[in-house]
Amino acid sequence: MDHFILISGCSGGGKSTLLDALKARGHHVVEEPGRRVVEAEQATGGNALPWTDIEAFLHRTLDLAIADHMAARELTGPVFFDRGVVDAVAALTHVTGDPAAGALAETYRYGRTVFLAPPWPEIFTADAARRHGIDEAVAEYTRLETAFPAFGYDTRILPKVSIEARMACILSAVPDLPGRT
Repeated sequence: MDHFILISGCSGGGKSTLLDALKARGHHVVEEPGRRVVEAEQATGGNALPWTDIEAFLHRTLDLAIADHMAARELTGPVFFDRGVVDAVAALTHVTGDPAAGALAETYRYGRTVFLAPPWPEIFTADAARRHGIDEAVAEYTRLETAFPAFGYDTRILPKVSIEARMACILSAVPDLPGRT
């Protein structure tokens, strides 16, 4: 799945804005599963929310990330993911202490290089779907810094620069990326 480009990292680190810009350029983009779960649960009055039932939330996030991965197989050209299976597996393992979900991270692979948005307190904001603070976001980032290499991925830290410069960083780092603009 070399054409599956995963962008992960710190919550509130500018990932979604970067993915929106890639989408505006005509690239295939898969939106963050966790945010979509929160929006769906809030719309239906559900309880699978990170601040209500974290384990249920993470199971739904993992299921959605797997469904996204499978659906993206039908797309041609690069597909950019705002988080994915590894993110959900790392969080679920952290919360439950059960490493069993790790097998899913081995089954649903992305391109070898994963781009990590580092903590960026100057742009971090909480909202209705992100109620945690910067400290929790940094702790999550630290777990992901360990998780991705443990699953065989190389990580590249995205610079704290403009969206255009971040896009250039990603597109130039994957030299054989089809459909590069």
